[in-house]
Amino acid sequence: MKVSRNTYKTGRLAVTYRLPTAEQEAKTGTQPLGLDSLKDGLLYVPRAYSPGKPAALAVMLHGSGGNADQGMWLLQRYADAHNLILIAPVSRKYSWDIIASNNFGPDVIFIDQAITQVFAHYVIDPARIAIGGFSDGASYALCLGLTNGDLFTHIIAFSPGFAYNMESHGVPNIFISHGTKDGVLPIDSCSRRLVRNLRDQEVEPTYLEFEGEHEIPEHISRKAIDWFLKK
Repeated sequence: MKVSRNTYKTGRLAVTYRLPTAEQEAKTGTQPLGLDSLKDGLLYVPRAYSPGKPAALAVMLHGSGGNADQGMWLLQRYADAHNLILIAPVSRKYSWDIIASNNFGPDVIFIDQAITQVFAHYVIDPARIAIGGFSDGASYALCLGLTNGDLFTHIIAFSPGFAYNMESHGVPNIFISHGTKDGVLPIDSCSRRLVRNLRDQEVEPTYLEFEGEHEIPEHISRKAIDWFLKK
């Protein structure tokens, strides 16, 4: 189905939470999204998934020049133990649309289609729906998460550069981490400034600094997953 880009020009998703209308085949493991023949994405469904036990869902976004494998890597090692379904889309250009083209559009449409497809086949816990990413992916997760906080309950931003939203809906929980020695996206001009701006808007994120570079240490990703799933 063709969708006008103007529908998504503010970063607003059209998808709304719903349960599958009929019992669907619950295919597990890593699989393609099957939405684009050239630049698709990946879906991971935990081995023990059951419709009787709603799963958490996280849309995880790669950094500039990355791919679906990078997005999947961010949290996949925790998925089976925590009943977590992961969507790892691929940006239409080298990075996400608001960064590469200075406009929301094709990437919002693709993410909208991916979430719609997952809702149609899997039972998701509406209280545990996250969008997250690393670097440019973290920035884009903040953009879409703040815009669509009535869908995304949590935002997980590993070393973001910025946040930009034209409209806001809902009040998502926010996790931000950043290395104090980051030479790619320096912490002072990125996460520290971003956190100050959020606090000025009376939004209090969970914010963790660590001694490191442009990376995600294991203890940081573990804190993020525990924070998201409240383990």
